[in-house]
Amino acid sequence: MKSTLKKLLPFAVVGVVSGATTVGAIQYFGHNSNNGDQSYFTTSASNTTFAGMNTGAVGDDFVKAAKTTVPAVVTIKNYQSRTASRASEQDLFDFFFGDPFGGGGRGQQRQKQQQTPDNMPSGMGSGVIISPDGYIISNNHVVAGANKLEVVLSNKKAYIATLIGTDPNTDISLLKIEEKGLPYLNFANSDNIDVGQWVLAVGNPLGLNSTVTAGIVSAKGRGIGILGSQGKAANPIESFIQTDAAINPGNSGGALVNTNGELIGINSAIQSTTGYYQGYGFAVPANLARKIVEDIKKFGIVQRGFLGVQSLDLSNDQQVLMYNKQNKTDLKAGAGVYVTGFGENSGAEDAGLKKGDIITKIDNYAITDFADLSMSIGSKRPGDKVQVTYTRNGRENTSTVTLRDQKGGTSTRTKADLSVTEKIGAEFDPLNERFKTEYGLNSGVVAKNVAEGSEMAKIGIVDNYIIIEINGKPVNSQKDVEKVLDKYQGNVQVKFVDDYGRNYTKGFKMP
Repeated sequence: MKSTLKKLLPFAVVGVVSGATTVGAIQYFGHNSNNGDQSYFTTSASNTTFAGMNTGAVGDDFVKAAKTTVPAVVTIKNYQSRTASRASEQDLFDFFFGDPFGGGGRGQQRQKQQQTPDNMPSGMGSGVIISPDGYIISNNHVVAGANKLEVVLSNKKAYIATLIGTDPNTDISLLKIEEKGLPYLNFANSDNIDVGQWVLAVGNPLGLNSTVTAGIVSAKGRGIGILGSQGKAANPIESFIQTDAAINPGNSGGALVNTNGELIGINSAIQSTTGYYQGYGFAVPANLARKIVEDIKKFGIVQRGFLGVQSLDLSNDQQVLMYNKQNKTDLKAGAGVYVTGFGENSGAEDAGLKKGDIITKIDNYAITDFADLSMSIGSKRPGDKVQVTYTRNGRENTSTVTLRDQKGGTSTRTKADLSVTEKIGAEFDPLNERFKTEYGLNSGVVAKNVAEGSEMAKIGIVDNYIIIEINGKPVNSQKDVEKVLDKYQGNVQVKFVDDYGRNYTKGFKMP
């Protein structure tokens, strides 16, 4: 099934999004704001340099980088309630870092048999302080499902953190603790790194606080094609920094830095058959991670610009072979991204691109594969314009494309601009009369497209659960849900039924 999903992934509507995404799978361990403190989110002005192969220089640089980085990397403890919902039964740390108990669901069985006490964290990861007033970047999977987040500094001082926002599509989260004068890291320009250059990974693996490991950049723009097929991200973007610096469970959300101690990436996953380090780690590039936290901080939500194309990665021989077989075509594998169609409200189609065009550049950035295309759009927002170079019938053309959001808009939005369903993270279909009869219900809607990390997901609702009432009022359509919650502020009470017919009443505060 997984193999089939991976093969089919390139043929889905791409709607290339702004932002980045991290990867997780069973085999993977895995514009600027005008606010006064926005300067903490800017790229370091100094030029990025790396240690040469002189062993003495390497040692000195590693020591300096470690002294700079360690105080700014924190431990994040994720506390969850004992009664985990079905949606959270899968250990997200196993999802991103592999199941060390051998797969086959045994990790989940162990979790059910040994529920975590309320005073013990359900999981631990790392985070990076990015401003002296307490903003911390980490992974979404480090904070997912938490009802309390505790941040512990390298000096052992602990704080309860506020979750400012998350983005499952990039596996990035932003937290805040109330403190001043904290050590922090500058974002470096991750576009300037080169394969073969030295990097350090700093985090808290396996309970070993403030651990520093060294390696080199093994590859850039690495696309693995896992996150979307696992269903964890609606619009995944994969363009990772690959490194051989050792990382293990607990390194999630930690820092990948250059030898100046500047942040070039957020460690997120490793490739592993055992659930532990076997040679390759993957980090979200700093430029993309920085864009996500800027959006969350300034707008409250991530701004995503879509190119609006369906595509085929010509660099993937197997995908090309499968496409040719299904469509009776004779495409040749090579560099570039082949346009197979367009989504609704496509800026690319409006700009003159056609099915069969091969995208080769975005703003003079060479596009050799889908990961390159994701990276080139990743830092963009709705309304941004990009120069798209493509070949058609052997001739090169260039068009200016205005990126749009999923609804076709070309302007940024805040939380206040979101619809009710966007705010609570789900859509709803009417419940047919047969189901009402089977469940003995007089009202109800069926949840669909429940977003990971959304308010609905947090209270345990997943696709196909039946919502009976909201705030004591029966709901029979999505319009009913919107009417009850439109302009509503305060606590929301939801009565729902799971797929075993069990009734629940839970709530959340309207975002």
